[in-house]
Amino acid sequence: MIKEKTKQPRKQRKARYKAPLHIRHKFMSAPLSDELRDKYDKRSFPLRKGDTVKVMRGDDKGTVGKVRTVNLKKEKITVEGVVIARSDLSEVPRPIHASNVRITKLELKDKLREAALHR
Repeated sequence: MIKEKTKQPRKQRKARYKAPLHIRHKFMSAPLSDELRDKYDKRSFPLRKGDTVKVMRGDDKGTVGKVRTVNLKKEKITVEGVVIARSDLSEVPRPIHASNVRITKLELKDKLREAALHR
C-alpha cells in the first residue's frame, strides 16, 4: 500500500496522512466473514456504502447494519444503528474505523467490484 521503504513510525504515519484518496480507499479494508472468505478466497476487501457489516469491537460490538458513509479523509465509516446520544437527546452516527468491523454481505451492483473479487 504505502510505497515507503522506511520502518520509522514517524514516516509511516506521515505517508498515511498524506496519501491520496485512491490509495486511502485501500486503507478502508475490512475482513470478510468466513462464508465470504471461502466463497471468494480473499481475506479482506475495501468497504463501500451499502455493504452489510458486523461491528466486532467497541461499545456497539455485535451490531449488524449497512454502511451509511465511508469517509476517506478521516478513515472512518458510519453504520446504520450505531449512534451516540447527545445531551439534547438527539442521535448522531458514531464513526468507526474499518478494521473494527467484519463484512457479512457485499454490495455487488457494480460490475468492476465483482471483477475485483474474482481477480
